[in-house]
Amino acid sequence: MEITLETIAEIMQDCTLCPRQCHARRTEGEKGFCGQGAALTAARAALHYWEEPCLCGDTGSGTVFFSGCSLKCIYCQNRPIALGETGREISLHRLAEIFLELQEKNAANINLVTPGHFLPQIAYSLTLAKKQGLNLPIVYNTGGYEEVSSLKIMDGLVDVYMPDLKYFSSELSAKYSNAPDYFEKASEAIKEMYRQTGAPVFDPATGLMKKGVIVRHMLLPECAGDSKRILRYLYSTYGNDIYVSIMNQYTPLSGADLPPEINRRITSREYEKILSFAERIGIENGYYQEGSTAEESFIPPFDCEGI
Repeated sequence: MEITLETIAEIMQDCTLCPRQCHARRTEGEKGFCGQGAALTAARAALHYWEEPCLCGDTGSGTVFFSGCSLKCIYCQNRPIALGETGREISLHRLAEIFLELQEKNAANINLVTPGHFLPQIAYSLTLAKKQGLNLPIVYNTGGYEEVSSLKIMDGLVDVYMPDLKYFSSELSAKYSNAPDYFEKASEAIKEMYRQTGAPVFDPATGLMKKGVIVRHMLLPECAGDSKRILRYLYSTYGNDIYVSIMNQYTPLSGADLPPEINRRITSREYEKILSFAERIGIENGYYQEGSTAEESFIPPFDCEGI
């Protein structure tokens, strides 16, 4: 699908990009469920070293954090940008320049964080940048709550998809993310992502992923049963044709009003049990986290660096 300025205006006039299907008239100044209008807004563009090793390498991932989000999880680790409290409006040409600037800084790839509600604008800017010499792999980094028809816009533009698969249970997804249809939408989105990229491909010289899907799952307190169902689903559906990143970095942020059951960090024992389960069911291609990743200090400052 070719994205033009006219196409963008048409999509923004009646926005159905995400599963919320809010029909916001974003070109007229109305904000969608994501909290954003039609103007592209981003909060940070910089080299990022805290992604999976196959994305960071030695030089870091060229990460662009977009403002707003269609999920708004109550425990969100990137709350200031998810709520649209920080960020700067930029033109589509400026975004293309940012991509090229990150390439000049020797970024391993271009990493688009929470891009779904600006998807046609980003597609347009990527096309511009590619015409000007952008040749890095493009990583689509998302909470997983995506609309398949929207993802098709990125077919041929994205090389690596990195979605979350947060919940199997509709009860949990309704309680913590106000999205009872989360698993239905996210699992269909991952199927489309896999269709576009296929099995993983790595650069033999650097070990960096050039193509493929990495599904992230962050453990939540008291949700071990749900985590096991997610891991079993992923392995029974894709085997080792995708990578699974099992994360222990959940951090109840200071000031967040959280239910008691998730107002704590994951214990080492809880994490080890899930890793053992993943190994037992046959998951070989994956990542796990070591050390004290559950710290607020690991969340980057959303200070408009590079924007």
